[in-house]
Amino acid sequence: MKLFQQLLVAPAALGLMAPMAANAADLDIKGVSDYSASSEQVTSISQFQDVYPTDWAYQALSNLIERYGCVAGYPSGSYLGNRAMTRFEAAALLNACLDRITEVTDELRRLLNEFEQELAILKGRVDGLEARVGELEATQFSTTTKLVGQTSFVVGANSFAGDAKDVFGDERDEEAAAASGATVFNYDLRLNLNTSFTGKDLLKTRLRAGNFGNSPYGGGGYVGLDAMEVASSTGDAVTVDRLWYQFPVGEEFTVTAGAKVRQDNMLAVWPSNYPAETILDVFTYAGAPGAYSLTLGGGAGIWWDDNDSGWSISASYVSANANLGNPSNDRSGRLQGGGIATEGAASNGTAQIAYAEDQWGIAAAYSYTSGDNGAGIYAGNATPLAVALSGSGTTNSYAVSAWWAPEDTGWFPSISAGWGLNAVNNNDDDANLIDNATSQSWYVGLQWEDAFVEGNVLGAAVGQPTFVTDVDYDDDIYVSDFVADGNYAFEFWYKFQVTDNISVTPAVYYLSRPLGDLTEGGGPVFGGGRRGDDTFSNFGGLVRTTFKF
Repeated sequence: MKLFQQLLVAPAALGLMAPMAANAADLDIKGVSDYSASSEQVTSISQFQDVYPTDWAYQALSNLIERYGCVAGYPSGSYLGNRAMTRFEAAALLNACLDRITEVTDELRRLLNEFEQELAILKGRVDGLEARVGELEATQFSTTTKLVGQTSFVVGANSFAGDAKDVFGDERDEEAAAASGATVFNYDLRLNLNTSFTGKDLLKTRLRAGNFGNSPYGGGGYVGLDAMEVASSTGDAVTVDRLWYQFPVGEEFTVTAGAKVRQDNMLAVWPSNYPAETILDVFTYAGAPGAYSLTLGGGAGIWWDDNDSGWSISASYVSANANLGNPSNDRSGRLQGGGIATEGAASNGTAQIAYAEDQWGIAAAYSYTSGDNGAGIYAGNATPLAVALSGSGTTNSYAVSAWWAPEDTGWFPSISAGWGLNAVNNNDDDANLIDNATSQSWYVGLQWEDAFVEGNVLGAAVGQPTFVTDVDYDDDIYVSDFVADGNYAFEFWYKFQVTDNISVTPAVYYLSRPLGDLTEGGGPVFGGGRRGDDTFSNFGGLVRTTFKF
């Protein structure tokens, strides 16, 4: 019997077992008969003319009437709540409530019989879930860490058109060109260990392996701009690719620090809606590889993020050589070594201010880079001349980026765009060939969610990888300051979401002039010689298969 039933029946039962409270002469038999024979049950406490909200039992009586309908009054419309209950009246009340309880029990029994099969299935599922939870608890390797993995297979090839010469005007190695045009099959493996001790902090550990070292897509091939963001070159060895800790300070500040932390790990907002895991690496820097250098090393950063207003400010410092010992000079006088905030540290300091809503945002960034890491510019996001000049001194880089996404998927794509400017200044090193140089870059990326089929994505991007727009060579060197480093990059891809964990992305791309100024007759014209009219372009295609687990 339910607890309510026990509470309801107990007073009446005790009253029935107690000695007679009144003899037959004191009993109003007619009143009891009227009470027990009343065929019209009370449906609302307001029907009683002598019961008021101020009465101490008002709420209890209301619940009995409205929930269970087993309280009756006298024909006069009175409840007579202050008079003593006789045994006959108790029996009548108990009988009415037991009838209602029997009705409820019968309804439940009918429901149980009707849904007996469904209830058995649910019970089986609950038992199965309990068994699985028990198994997971017994076999889990950590109560604080979650493993998120990703493996990418890349099959692709390149073809080249035109001729190009190196910086000395010599023909480039045809065998190297042929090798870079071969069909290759590479892989990239990422194992992310995400650990939280409080539910709000994050210890990030990423293990990574890949065999893109000699691949055209690794950044060190015949054309550096063929490099992919997904490409890692560890020689099949598993290495620590990220190791940093992030925690909140108050409601609006977040601090990040680590021995292997990347610049973008310390930004409150990444200023692009174009996916970072797309095709060419040049399109993953929000249009400004100088300012968003993605420098990796030891460092720390802090950001302020006001969720109510949408504004955020980020500041960070990374030393690409933080793991090295004290700086020293080699025989040629060049500074070696590393450390933090030293001349050999390859330091990168970044500040960003951003405003972001659910569907759009805009950001401006500034980065100061010293040392030989070239403001994060490498062969995968710049022309050979831009890469060479970026390491000639300190670099001040600026970026403006914006993005917008439609509220609903359809014909309108999300749009991401960015522009970057880099100013390189000589460090007063006699070994440097330039006094200063300027380079720029930009891109526009489009992305259609649920393109043709729900879950699939279509993407396209166009831009100019970092190219030199102005250079002043040292006066002691007889070199023309004229540069023609302009170039364009295009990519087009479609991601098939095969399952929740597997996607296949075929893609094509075109590089109009990937060697930039080195295309036309050997780059800087030593001795004032005339340039040639050589051309060189790169067309490629690949299929990337991604497994997430």
